Amino acid sequence: MHQPSCRMNDDEFQLLTQAAAACRMSTAGFLAHSALKAARDLEHTEAEIATHREMVRELFALRRALGQIGNNLNQVATVLNSGADAPHAKAVLDAVQRTAERVDDFTQRYLETETPAG
Repeated sequence: MHQPSCRMNDDEFQLLTQAAAACRMSTAGFLAHSALKAARDLEHTEAEIATHREMVRELFALRRALGQIGNNLNQVATVLNSGADAPHAKAVLDAVQRTAERVDDFTQRYLETETPAG
């Protein structure tokens, strides 16, 4: 067995550990899987790799946004269920709409950049 090592800054390591967690993999397992996948497909250009990084960042941003919106929706529901007015309900629903559009845009961009397995 070989155990290569690499160095990365804090931001890169955080991105790696977040990606591994999102895939329900260990950091080492994710790193090995990702490196081997890249090594087997050397025709990916730097631009494609950069696009992938941007997509991962957007996916994590969407995940955070959806979490925040979920909290806001719960607050609106709690207020409305108590019989009180929720003047911020429209703003929360607008945020839901904007985030849904971001999800749609992200999905479309992802589908356009993915190439069929050959």
